[in-house]
Amino acid sequence: MTTAAPDGLGRAAPPRPNADVAWDDFDTAGYVLDNYATLHDLDRRIIADLSPYYRSLLPGSLSSSLDIGTGPNIYPLMLAAAASRRLESLERSASNVAYLRRARREGADPCWTPFWQLCRQLNPALPADLDEVLRGLTTHQGDALAGPPGQYDLVSMFFVAESVTGGRDEFEQLSLRFVAAAAPGGHLVAAYMAGMPKYELGGKTLPSFPLDRHTLEAVMGPVTRQLRIWELPPDPTLPYQHDGVLLLTARARHQPHRALG
Repeated sequence: MTTAAPDGLGRAAPPRPNADVAWDDFDTAGYVLDNYATLHDLDRRIIADLSPYYRSLLPGSLSSSLDIGTGPNIYPLMLAAAASRRLESLERSASNVAYLRRARREGADPCWTPFWQLCRQLNPALPADLDEVLRGLTTHQGDALAGPPGQYDLVSMFFVAESVTGGRDEFEQLSLRFVAAAAPGGHLVAAYMAGMPKYELGGKTLPSFPLDRHTLEAVMGPVTRQLRIWELPPDPTLPYQHDGVLLLTARARHQPHRALG
């Protein structure tokens, strides 16, 4: 449930929508510094918990995969690099798109080395060279709410739907677009911050939907099969309030059961 702060008249302020943020001006460097300058224990747990799912997919068995709302976070791409023959990302922010395309041209920032080493340790089928993986990445600039057609064998979404809006309606729409991007029966992998009331970056407060497991199950259950959701405890070293992380794996149903707005 979203808890809205009271405004000056004592009424509950409406949750901040996605459109309220100038995403092209996103502080990409600050976000990387906050979250990925070191390999936090929470990211270590996420990679360790999701690697078996990716490892269960035969190398090269997926014709294409899409990561939605990648931002500057490239470890979802790392995880998929053995199974997927074509890696794609969808990102709205111009600053984040520039970061991803620079990584494709010039290679990954050094901070990503321990992430890659851990991914390869847990899945030896991954290629030896991260920069080679990134050279094969295609980044599309676009809005996740518009959504690509259902054509991908695997779709991932890490810290997006709950981190770009304060409202449940938009959270649900983003979640349905996530599912709809997968081909029928396609693999779905996601990570969500739980109970994060806001996120401050570069002196700005960004919208956030304080997600819980019950809400995630209610939204994703009708549009997926083989749904598995589990929780990781919070990491006190992260610079924002949260109740931990929710991880999800599933397969897309033939068509989402709810209409896409």
